[in-house]
Amino acid sequence: MKRKRTKKMSSVIQTTNRNNVIREDENMRTISTDEIIKNIKEMCIEANYYLSDDMKQKIDHACRMEESPLGRQILSQLEENMQIAEDNQIPICQDTGMAVVFLKIGQDVHIEGMNLEDAVNEGIRQGYVEGYLRKSVVGDPLLRKNTEDNTPGIIHYEIVPGKNIEITVAPKGFGSENMSRVYMLKPADGIDGVKEAVLDAVKLAGPNACPPLVVGVGIGGTFEKCALLAKKALTRDTNVHNSIPYVKEMEEDILEKINNMGIGPAGLGGRITALAVNIETYPTHIAGLPVAVNMCCHVNRHKSRII
Repeated sequence: MKRKRTKKMSSVIQTTNRNNVIREDENMRTISTDEIIKNIKEMCIEANYYLSDDMKQKIDHACRMEESPLGRQILSQLEENMQIAEDNQIPICQDTGMAVVFLKIGQDVHIEGMNLEDAVNEGIRQGYVEGYLRKSVVGDPLLRKNTEDNTPGIIHYEIVPGKNIEITVAPKGFGSENMSRVYMLKPADGIDGVKEAVLDAVKLAGPNACPPLVVGVGIGGTFEKCALLAKKALTRDTNVHNSIPYVKEMEEDILEKINNMGIGPAGLGGRITALAVNIETYPTHIAGLPVAVNMCCHVNRHKSRII
């Protein structure tokens, strides 16, 4: 009986494997790493030269809403600076950031060519060299020797259904990054505790995060997950609120409270301290309420493509 059962199971396994191979040949899509390199190179340059439409709209609206004459002047200069960068194809900001790359890889994609991580970094290298973007990465956090090509980048991978790869490149400047914080709250702190944490982070940042800000907030998960959520939140269109009603209300309430702080554009006083608050959430442990606040200045750079 055991021998017959073993033989039968073996036959089923072999048949299943053969069918899987056939399905893989029929349904898998092959994408060359050359295509990945090309797209990442172009996105590194474009993200640093051209601010997204939603950010342009936010700054234009802020310029009309700002009550402080000095604040309006600063916001007007930001608009002028954006236009000069776009017209002359030069960086919007001298800090061209550390390249953060999000990859959503379809589970039916076969990547052909070099190692994927090497390909991503090659795209970053080409983009920063060919785009004449400032080299801002050191190879060791303590010895501080510049890598001279802005590699390596920070790469986040996610496997999703489908046959495409969605690439988001988000160069992150460190004036605002240095002002970011993680709070390990207690569950009892609740919504009010989260709001207080975000407001505390903005208050402590003051002028150092180069306001007006986009504030990315991650709630839930673990220590590292909430930070990743906050980073991802910065890549969401600032005209789009979280789809969860109570989270949307939190975004609106926190933004209003931030803009009542009086920090203002460039930290020189005024009404508009933040342009948007984007919140992302994730399930968490019964004993915790992790909250991360990732600051970004008005140069909230990110480009996405699907290949």
